[in-house]
Amino acid sequence: MLRVGIVANEPSGDLLGAGVIREIHKQFPDALFEGIGGPLMIEQGCKSLFPMDRLSVMGLVEVLKHLPELLSIRKKLLGHFLENPPDIFIGIDAPDFNLGLETALKKYHIPTVHYVSPTVWAWRPKRVKKIRAAVDLMLSIFPFEADFLKQHQIPVCYVGHPLADEIPLHNDRTQARKELSVSEIPHVIAILPGSRVGEIKSLSEIFLKAALLLKQRYPDARYIIPLVNQRTRTEFEQILSRVAPDLPVIIVDAQARKAMLAADVVLTASGTATLEALLLKRAMVVAYKLNALTYWIVRRFNMVKIPYVAMANLLANEPLAPEFIQDAATPEALAEAVSQFIESPERVQQIEQRYLQLHKSLQQDSSRKAAEAVLSLVRKTADA
Repeated sequence: MLRVGIVANEPSGDLLGAGVIREIHKQFPDALFEGIGGPLMIEQGCKSLFPMDRLSVMGLVEVLKHLPELLSIRKKLLGHFLENPPDIFIGIDAPDFNLGLETALKKYHIPTVHYVSPTVWAWRPKRVKKIRAAVDLMLSIFPFEADFLKQHQIPVCYVGHPLADEIPLHNDRTQARKELSVSEIPHVIAILPGSRVGEIKSLSEIFLKAALLLKQRYPDARYIIPLVNQRTRTEFEQILSRVAPDLPVIIVDAQARKAMLAADVVLTASGTATLEALLLKRAMVVAYKLNALTYWIVRRFNMVKIPYVAMANLLANEPLAPEFIQDAATPEALAEAVSQFIESPERVQQIEQRYLQLHKSLQQDSSRKAAEAVLSLVRKTADA
């Protein structure tokens, strides 16, 4: 029986993991998957030894607060996998957590795959040596990552992103608006303050104050706010009741795609949501705020090496989505950027066409490719 260790730390990784599990099960129906996963991976048969949200921590300073717990979980996982060795281990994203685990497992001759390249092309490039020591194979979801990794002698397979396969090239905005009861609303704005509680705390007030400014310009507008789970919803609703209790919002549970599809413009935290908005061909405004000390460290030591933070802009290699980072993310700036899209339908149409081109280039049947790469490594290791 094929045994696979697998660890994901957030919803985007849960999606990737679920796709790989599903495709491997097509060839090995009895394959056992265990480690850490979310609801999608669990639904596909993964046994999660710890709740996935225990790993959902971002930022240098933020990780330090949770470091003892993270190290404890990793130690327990390592012990489990050494007592019950898997045929292969797949670490999905979460490089600060997974690379250390992969390095330890590799020393015990357990083959390791890392799914989603750490952003060494963007910041902390010295991690290349650590990656080379940790992984037998990197699965890259974007083409420019594969080129970078090959230059640094890291075995890599470009597999594309499953969202590009899952989301149709053309979608029905009318149906989405009907399902969310906003068919007759002249302006619909989706607000996505993030999938982590920390993001909700840092961005929700700014986003809501921007919406209040937009309400003055567009009194008939509606704001659809999808939240990933009850914990983030509770946090957001507390902020909403304090900052904008009279704002005409529609809060939905875990329906981010439908919310963005129904919207004229998306106001979102930087992250996987920007890729999803691109694939849905939606004009977007992007904001992000780090812990103040984390941001100072990143700026002080020039740790970021890329011109954009939004994946939509990185893939397009141009700022199609206005970005507002740290102190630049003010309600006034965000409201103005959203308003410019509302007032410029021709510009929005141009962006939609560019996003359509990018979507086509990203369609690779990625989950199948990723599963084939994993199984090929299993066979290669078995034959060695």
